[in-house]
Amino acid sequence: MVARRIALVPPRYGPDVVGGAEAVIRRVAHGLADRGWQVEVLTTCARDHYTWANVERAGESVDRTDGGATVTVRRFPIVLDTDGETRARVEAALAAGEVPTLAEQEAWMNDGPRVPELFHHLLDASDCYRAIVVSPYPFWTTFAAAGVAPERTVLRPCLHDEPYARMELFEPVLTGSAGVWLQTGPELDLYQRVSVAPAQTRIVGEGVDVPERYDPDGFRTRYELGRRPFVLYCGRREGAKGWEGLLGGFCDAVRKEDLDLTLVTFGVGEVHLPPDLPGRVIDLGFIDDRTRDDAMAAASAYVQPSALESFSRTVMEAWLAGTPVIANGAGEVVRWHIERSGAGLTYDDPEELEQALRFVAEAPEAAAALARSGRDYVLEHYTWPGTLDRMEETLEEWFPQ
Repeated sequence: MVARRIALVPPRYGPDVVGGAEAVIRRVAHGLADRGWQVEVLTTCARDHYTWANVERAGESVDRTDGGATVTVRRFPIVLDTDGETRARVEAALAAGEVPTLAEQEAWMNDGPRVPELFHHLLDASDCYRAIVVSPYPFWTTFAAAGVAPERTVLRPCLHDEPYARMELFEPVLTGSAGVWLQTGPELDLYQRVSVAPAQTRIVGEGVDVPERYDPDGFRTRYELGRRPFVLYCGRREGAKGWEGLLGGFCDAVRKEDLDLTLVTFGVGEVHLPPDLPGRVIDLGFIDDRTRDDAMAAASAYVQPSALESFSRTVMEAWLAGTPVIANGAGEVVRWHIERSGAGLTYDDPEELEQALRFVAEAPEAAAALARSGRDYVLEHYTWPGTLDRMEETLEEWFPQ
């Protein structure tokens, strides 16, 4: 075993991968590599979590950090050779509040994307790593990798209050990993409700990059947005993230009231633009990080409609840009952030969403004042140096040489 050699195991990896957990793992890989760790990423050839198609080339490559360090990336092909019927049946049962048997849960896990070559690599090479970090919890890569060498496995679960978290299938991963990295107090509370946290469990938080500058006017000019105020949503446009509820609530508010506001969105997933509201919902598709930062600064508010967040990096990016947040009150973690920071509003139904939208449209100065404490909150709690310090402390403590 190399003293400072560590493996990170995400389901996808790369600069073009959209997903909060995956983005954080890449930033952790770069940060630890810059601090002298020998970092290997064990991942798949997939880029898209909808199709799981093998897009990237299998084998070894190098991901170079801005500081000049290197991360070794080992990619293994996804195997998709089942019909998916069992997975769909178990998903339907979970949605209906039913509890599948353990056998059904095991069949669900294996009736989808699997990566047997990654598993076999760990069987052969796990002794070479001081620690193996797996994340997030519901994926085959995490489930399989965590069982190879639990005595040196660190679980970063990104736990949500969802039916998966209560599946018996995940108990060995949740209770048997050598250590657990959590992001927030509410995530720890949830962990203790659904399972038993190992003794070596630590809230290490998460880091957020702090942009050197913002160009909100340049963003508006580039996308021909004019001066109309807009609210912003970025990420995955899908039901699990609350996108449909946001889109429907926004459109209803615009239709029934004279609301001078546009909804701008970017990310992955289909956006069905309302034909009766031309120009009021704008999809920018996929944009780079610099443009994302400028969009955050240009927005009148960032809207987080998801109730299933274990951290919500986009909320932090909005606050760093001086932008208030409107969030689904059912999301325990984001509500906790807003209560601690005082830099946003929550809504519990479409009427309250409309009220929040009207506030940022009609009282822009008050909305901007609301956001001012958000930047200090992020800088105090969620910088990368502090997060990486806590991660390194746990690695040294949990896996002494």
